[in-house]
Amino acid sequence: MKGKVKFFNDAKSFGFIAGEDGKEYFVHRSALKEGVHLRDDDAVTFDPEQGDRGLKAVNVALDNESSE
Repeated sequence: MKGKVKFFNDAKSFGFIAGEDGKEYFVHRSALKEGVHLRDDDAVTFDPEQGDRGLKAVNVALDNESSE
């Protein structure tokens, strides 16, 4: 799925992604693909999953095909 980083807090190692489905996904640094560093408003691709506390994003990568 594609989405956009709403915010990512490097100090706390987590943030949220707005998915193209209109839902919000929690993302933790451990869910980022190797070498990926997120910044606010980055276009990303990810796999959505249902976590213990709600929706989460895993296998998060930068969307290099995005025109934004």
